Amino acid sequence: MKREIFVGKVGIGGDHPVSIQSMTNTDAGDVEGTLRQIRRLKAAGCDIVRVAVPRKAALAPFQRIVARSALPVIADIHFDAALALGALEKGAHGVRINPGNIGGSEKLKAVIRLAAQKKAPIRIGVNAGSLEKKYRRPGLERAEAMVASLLDRVKFFEDQGFFDLKLSLKSHDVAETVAANRLADRSCAYPLHLGVTEAGSYFAGAIRSAVGIGSLLLAGIGNTIRVSLTADPVREIRVARQILASVGLGRGGIDVVSCPTCARTSVDLIPLVEEFERKARRLRFPGRLRVALMGCEVNGPGEARDADVGVAFSRQRAFLFRKGKIVARVGAKEAIPRLLDLIRELATEADRA
Repeated sequence: MKREIFVGKVGIGGDHPVSIQSMTNTDAGDVEGTLRQIRRLKAAGCDIVRVAVPRKAALAPFQRIVARSALPVIADIHFDAALALGALEKGAHGVRINPGNIGGSEKLKAVIRLAAQKKAPIRIGVNAGSLEKKYRRPGLERAEAMVASLLDRVKFFEDQGFFDLKLSLKSHDVAETVAANRLADRSCAYPLHLGVTEAGSYFAGAIRSAVGIGSLLLAGIGNTIRVSLTADPVREIRVARQILASVGLGRGGIDVVSCPTCARTSVDLIPLVEEFERKARRLRFPGRLRVALMGCEVNGPGEARDADVGVAFSRQRAFLFRKGKIVARVGAKEAIPRLLDLIRELATEADRA
C-alpha cells in the first residue's frame, strides 16, 4: 500500500480510489475562462486540476482561481522557485515541480519548507526527454535511468524531512513508461501519478494512454492518472473514466457495449450509438450500469445478456431488454428515447434502494 497524501480533500494512495486529473489550457490571466473550464472538468468526472503559473503576473489571477475553484488546484511550476513559493502563498493545494530546473538546492529547500508549512504535497517526476546527462550511461536502460534519477530526488526531499510526495515517470514511449513505473512501484512507497507524456491527438493519444495507463492499473500500480491529449481537456476526462471502467476501477456511470456491425446489421447503428452516448453523458447513474446497443438479433439479448439493459434491432423493430430478457418491442426510431427513459427509471429505482 502506498503512503497516503491529500490534495485538498482528495486522498491519493492508501485505500483511496484512483483519482483523475487534468490541466487547464486557458490563458493564465483569464480567471473566468479558467473557472468555466474547471467546472466543465468537474462535471465530466475530474477530481484534481493543474493550472500553469508561467510568470509572476499570473500569481494574482491564480489566487482568485484557487479561491473559487470547484476542484483542488495544483500549481504547475517550471524554472522559477519564486513562482512555486508564490503559488503556495496564494493557496495552491499542491505544486508540481521539476527539481532539476527549479534553480538549485537552496531554492528547492525553500519550496520544501513552505510546502511543509502549508501542508501541500509536491509532485516530483522525471520525463524521459529531460533526463539529466549523468544518468545516461552505457548499458543502463532509459527506464532504469529515469528511476535512478527519481530516487535521488526523493532522497533529497526525505533528507529535508518532507514525505508528502507524489511521483511520476513519463515517456512518449509506452513500453518505457510501463517499465519505469513497474520499477518505481517496487522501489518506493510513495503514490504514483500515471500518464504517457505528449501522447498526441485525441485518437492516437487515447489509445497510447489506454495501453500504458491501463496495463499498469491492471497490475495494481498507480494512484492517480492524467490522460495527456492535444484536445479539449474534457476529452481527457472521458478517456480516463473509460480506462478506469475498462480495468474494473470505474466509480459509477454508464458503460456502453455495442457490436462492431456486419452484414447482418439491420439499421445504421453507428449514428445511433453516437446519439446515445451524446445524450447519456447528461445522465447520472448511482453505481455502474452496462448498456448494450446491438445491430441484429444475433448480437441481441443473447450475446449481450451480461448487460444490465440494452436494445437490439431487427429490420422491423427494436427490442428493449433487461438482464437478457425482452421487456418491450418498439419502433426503431423510438428505441434510443425509450432506452434513455428506461435508464432513468433504473436510476430512480437505484436511488430509492
